[in-house]
Amino acid sequence: MRQRRLKNEINVVPYIDVMLVLLVIFMVTAPMMTTANIDLPSVGKAAATPAQPLEVAIKADQIMTLTDRSGNKGEIRVDRKELIRLVNAAQAKNPDQPVLIAGDRNVKYEAVLSVMDELQRAQVKRVGLLVQTTGK
Repeated sequence: MRQRRLKNEINVVPYIDVMLVLLVIFMVTAPMMTTANIDLPSVGKAAATPAQPLEVAIKADQIMTLTDRSGNKGEIRVDRKELIRLVNAAQAKNPDQPVLIAGDRNVKYEAVLSVMDELQRAQVKRVGLLVQTTGK
């Protein structure tokens, strides 16, 4: 009597069947998915600046200044803790007063976003970025 030899092969037919079923599912569902359209603002069509905002300027050397456009107060040099305190005090008087962040062209994007994040964590409702229009 002859002994049977073992085969060392993998049967890939069931894997191909599963792959084809998944391919058909993805082909059917892909057109049904809605894509998000993001209209990134360019500086040429930026919205008008609100009348009396609080402006936070981040200079190239990471120094921050706060300017309150609603009064005759000049620029105040602030650190992050003092910035949050002053903005919260101004928001207590006028909750709808927006806060605009103006970052110098040479400031890292991360620095601007970290200031924006801290303001949002401090429950400041209206935070935006200030841009310079090109005049085209």
